[in-house]
Amino acid sequence: MHRYRTALACGGLAAAFAAAAAPLPDTLAQRVAPCTACHGKEGRAAPDGYHPRIAGKPAGYLYNQLLNFRDGRRRYAPMVYLVDPLSDGYLREIAEHFAALDLPYPAPAPTREDAATLQHGERLVQQGDPARELPACTGCHGRQLTGVAPAVPGLLGLPRDYLGAQLGAWVSGQRRAQAPDCMAAIARKLTPQDVAALAAWLASRPVPQPARPAARFEADPPLECGGVPRSP
Repeated sequence: MHRYRTALACGGLAAAFAAAAAPLPDTLAQRVAPCTACHGKEGRAAPDGYHPRIAGKPAGYLYNQLLNFRDGRRRYAPMVYLVDPLSDGYLREIAEHFAALDLPYPAPAPTREDAATLQHGERLVQQGDPARELPACTGCHGRQLTGVAPAVPGLLGLPRDYLGAQLGAWVSGQRRAQAPDCMAAIARKLTPQDVAALAAWLASRPVPQPARPAARFEADPPLECGGVPRSP
């Protein structure tokens, strides 16, 4: 009986090893599976508030961010490890895969900021602050804040903590982009109160439908940004 059980156990282990050794399907969906481990199912965003949605973002934006991680302009060890050995062509394939996903957005989380903070954030987003040479967010990210193809991301549908962390990273220089780095120039003019208000107001807004990026800028953006072509 002992030998019979041993044989069964060994047979089970052999089957498990055989399954593990079976070749995986060579599809793009299989190859981008590591991305969804952090960014959530189909790139819809993780519930931790720090790993953002990548589904439906403009392909040029996603491609630029992958390049920034690979080439040292952005520093987050798991992302750097993931993309460091990948070619430009492979990174573009990944970007185009997630950009093509058209998935619904959840409702925004309830806000806990006071009315004055939200009003300050809305004013910066919609009007900027000319006295400090701060352009409105809508000047680059689109009137509906859903981004502009091919390379400007939307600002809605993102968690407050993620927005605050990324704006803070621009302010501190931990996050950079291709030159000319327009977001770095803008972020250096933001106060901590500005960052908190922007993140709170943007996170409180529902995503309009359809949520796709605008096809082009309605007018030239206020600053030239590396990796972002202007509309002809």
